[in-house]
Amino acid sequence: MIQLFNQSWEKAALLSRVGQMEQLAGIRLVEAIEGKARGCRLLDVWTGSGLRFQVDADRALDLSFCEFQGLPLAWRSPAGEVHPAFYDPEGFGWLRSFAGGLLTTCGLDQFGVPSEDEGISFGLHGRISNTPAESLSQRSYWDGETYRLEISAVIRQAALFRENLVLRRKITTSLGASRIQIEDVVTNEGFEETPHMILYHFNLGFPLVSEHSHLKLTSQETLPRDEEALGGLAQWDRFQPPTPGYREQVFIHRPIPIPQGKQRSSSTTPGWGYASAGSIRQPASLT
Repeated sequence: MIQLFNQSWEKAALLSRVGQMEQLAGIRLVEAIEGKARGCRLLDVWTGSGLRFQVDADRALDLSFCEFQGLPLAWRSPAGEVHPAFYDPEGFGWLRSFAGGLLTTCGLDQFGVPSEDEGISFGLHGRISNTPAESLSQRSYWDGETYRLEISAVIRQAALFRENLVLRRKITTSLGASRIQIEDVVTNEGFEETPHMILYHFNLGFPLVSEHSHLKLTSQETLPRDEEALGGLAQWDRFQPPTPGYREQVFIHRPIPIPQGKQRSSSTTPGWGYASAGSIRQPASLT
């Protein structure tokens, strides 16, 4: 049974009431036509529960815009949506095409501050989030009594005499759902060992995140990244109001091993009644 509009529905009952399923849930491929976003392929997704989100096919199938029942969930940067043609791989140039959004993927051979190794320059957070997807596929279909929405693609980071890393990503949800599932497989399709690093840069925003919010994690250890973070270690699970000149504080969390192999986190804003939750298969660390 499908939970929709505060009722339980069978497939036949829903089909008898709509001309096409896009009235309730669907995926629509669109293209940005102005500014630095011009040419970006974007997939708008809606599930009927009030969950709406956008997948950027030219940015590694990252999740940009996202809302639930009119409530914005994702933080957006001043740069906004930027086509990968404007990507600057040197130093901190990544920030000029960082739109924020619900998820930005970092990697596949580097994340973190710019560095140099064996004469090779690695820019901030790697190249993958500025790489267009190949073999893009979108499906909306009935699977028994479940109406599934599915997007998949291949994102390749490769260079002659260098790495040949392939990310295969599938994003799924369903009619009536308030959840997004992301499945990633990274493969080294080269013939030599290659360093691999990946970071899931989730960006929750106002009003879900405010000075009233509380972050909950099942971690066994929380470490400050640097001296700046050390000063805020006692309040790592709290947030501050907008503060001019504030320097970021980053904390590293070592998850508690759990049988299902998944780590769960949540953000709550008690005074306003907002909450979000997510889970990821057991990672080495969370930041």
